[in-house]
Amino acid sequence: MAPGSYPLLNMAQGIVTAGITRLIGNTPLLRIRMFERDFPKLEVYAKAEWFNPGGSVKDRAALSMIEDGERSGALTHQKTIIDSTSGNTGIAYSLVGAAKGYRVKLVMPGNVSAERKALVVAYGAEIVYSDPLEGSDGAILKVRELVAADPDAYFYPDQYSNPANVRAHYDGTAIEILEQTSGRVTHFVAGLGTTGTFVGTARRLKDQDAAIHTIAVQPEDSFHGLEGLKHLPTAIVPKIWDPSVADEVWGCPTEPAYDLAREVARTEGLLVGHSSGAALWAVRRLAETVREGVVVTVFPDSGDRYISTGLYGSKAR
Repeated sequence: MAPGSYPLLNMAQGIVTAGITRLIGNTPLLRIRMFERDFPKLEVYAKAEWFNPGGSVKDRAALSMIEDGERSGALTHQKTIIDSTSGNTGIAYSLVGAAKGYRVKLVMPGNVSAERKALVVAYGAEIVYSDPLEGSDGAILKVRELVAADPDAYFYPDQYSNPANVRAHYDGTAIEILEQTSGRVTHFVAGLGTTGTFVGTARRLKDQDAAIHTIAVQPEDSFHGLEGLKHLPTAIVPKIWDPSVADEVWGCPTEPAYDLAREVARTEGLLVGHSSGAALWAVRRLAETVREGVVVTVFPDSGDRYISTGLYGSKAR
């Protein structure tokens, strides 16, 4: 069964499902109103990915990669799932691993938010910390060392190289967007981390309609505060990155992204993370150019896992 497709029994008291992983995918598409006054002919929507049970878009990729490993025989209960992560994929691995009975070990930069660390531990996963100054690339190098030292002990999905990451969005996220907009989407905007969300979704949208304009968003330089996003020119480039599906790649500054994350929380009740602020920055830049259309973006997670970072602790009104 494909990730995100699940049989439900509707009853008077709610919804009954066979397990928590069956609730991954099929997230709401929310209308975003913050740009309407200046751009009344532009419809903006965002996939609310914190509705996934693990709280982020990474639930989709983690489930897809783990189930792909099960089908291929590469993953057995004698092996430990291991990967590098800045947080959200680690939480997703931990949730899915717990639900399916697998041990999970994660390599995370030491400076990821306290909330992310606590969530991983809550699901029973083991954390190995990498040098915080080396960011996500340092975590990648560390996990490769661990796997090379004992390859038979681990199932290493490698979210940055695994085609199942892309397929989760090609077969899931993009189809949902097309259905939820009745095929009216004209522009797609999303951030670049592993690049799986953008590549899988953009590829499927363009297969449906090559005229759909796709914009990828990355930090404007290597020193940034946009947790979860990668500045590709100065980072280890994910093997799954496919620049051919991006009509444009824009570099987002940190502070304007933070400002927009705060604004959408205070004006629309949407508490979102750093990367959602970056997506909003790109949508606003796009709006100034096109002024009309149907723009869809992805809000990868909720801001509740960034409270300790100070994202919402300044510029209060």
